[in-house]
Amino acid sequence: MTPAKPTACLALADGTLFYGQGFGATGQTQAELCFNTAMTGYQEIMTDPSYAGQIVTFTFPHIGNVGVNPEDDETGDPVASGMVVKWMPTAPSNWRAAEGLSGWLASRGRIAIGGVDTRRLTRAIRQAGAPHVALAHNPDGVFDIEALVASARDFAGLEGMDLAKDVTCAQSYRWNEKRWAWPDGYTPQKDPKFKVVAVDYGAKRNILRCLASAGCDVTVLPATATADEVMAHKPDGVFLSNGPGDPAATGEYAVPMIRDVLDKDVPVFGICLGHQMLALALGAKTIKMNHGHHGANHPVKDLDTGKVEITSMNHGFAVDAQTLPEGVVETHTSLFDGSNCGIRVEGKPVYSVQYHPEASPGPQDSYYLFERFAEAMAARAR
Repeated sequence: MTPAKPTACLALADGTLFYGQGFGATGQTQAELCFNTAMTGYQEIMTDPSYAGQIVTFTFPHIGNVGVNPEDDETGDPVASGMVVKWMPTAPSNWRAAEGLSGWLASRGRIAIGGVDTRRLTRAIRQAGAPHVALAHNPDGVFDIEALVASARDFAGLEGMDLAKDVTCAQSYRWNEKRWAWPDGYTPQKDPKFKVVAVDYGAKRNILRCLASAGCDVTVLPATATADEVMAHKPDGVFLSNGPGDPAATGEYAVPMIRDVLDKDVPVFGICLGHQMLALALGAKTIKMNHGHHGANHPVKDLDTGKVEITSMNHGFAVDAQTLPEGVVETHTSLFDGSNCGIRVEGKPVYSVQYHPEASPGPQDSYYLFERFAEAMAARAR
């Protein structure tokens, strides 16, 4: 049998080329390349705003087999620039599927390539770090390789990039939808006990659902909100969301706001980029990781209890634990590489974690953190 003619090409900045079959949209894009080890949740991953500026290589080969549906979007449209998979998507086989993966990507302008040796590609990322790449899909199979490699080399990279402004909400809004539960699906929170302001650096919808399920009446504000705008809602607590890009760049405007909020003595809880923003506001520093953490099987140790949680992660930057100031305690570390995964402020209801307790996709070992946030707000009210 004659192999199919390649219709897509992935070019790394070092000149390495991967050919395969294109699906989704046609055209060309450039980004940083990462890999994700999750076995489920490709739709949630592609719509996670934290993946802005990145193309995702999926190490699990069965991508697209359950199709897509509107309920599983973490934001309105895919945010990741593209996807790389081992096997071409098959026809979806799932009762919740509304359409196929390829058509969904095509209608939303996202390029994908299948038939790639993702093991080899993942090894390259682990060894040399997350590369800058260009991905092209042309049904005619014609590629200007020299221009494609040049495009990969021209990508500016994520260091120094404030991408939170690109993915944040345009204006404030209220959220009351709770977590999905059989058989009713998503239902509204009708009896909230706490007013929470969530600062949107690229918030996933399931984070907001977890806050609502924990008893919160959530008001979402844009990433550039000031402390006065946050406190004007008289919140019982302030939440700092996940998001993409370099935390130091976003911190130019986020850190002053967070420092002012910390002076108001309200409970503060941060996730992912929100964790990094809180650390910067407290005086620590962040660093770019070699290839980051992206997956749903990451073991994290709670240093206070010794408990190990299996968590969902998605980050290419990390808090440098060596720079944590006095009075800020490291609470969680990664059992993969020892990197920082959580902090808290001594004597205050202020804490954050690097991983994603809301999952989507991934295990739900860490949902208790939302309940802890609610308990901190309840204690402050007493």
